[in-house]
Amino acid sequence: MAKPAVQRQIDKNKSSITLEPYQVILKPLVTEKSVELSDELNKYSFAVSSVATKLDVRRAIEKLFSVKVAKVAVQNRKGKPKRYRQFGGRTKNWKRAIVTLVKDDRIDLFS
Repeated sequence: MAKPAVQRQIDKNKSSITLEPYQVILKPLVTEKSVELSDELNKYSFAVSSVATKLDVRRAIEKLFSVKVAKVAVQNRKGKPKRYRQFGGRTKNWKRAIVTLVKDDRIDLFS
């Protein structure tokens, strides 16, 4: 039998949440840098659900856009400090996924 610490680690890696593709991909990120990446390197950036895994993102992109994904990289982004008059606060933490497609596939975000 696994030690308690190992068992907790195994349970932590199991995802009991099943997300639909439209719940995984929140919005495409269209910035100067992301447009340049998509034109030159066939990489696309998306804001994704904070509980989504790389496998969830891969399946969602393949299903929603009918393309083949070569690689997925995710980044957990921290929220920025913001102020409203005398009150301080923060924006939400969020997750970004950079998806690399196979050589022949493209996603047309502007149609």
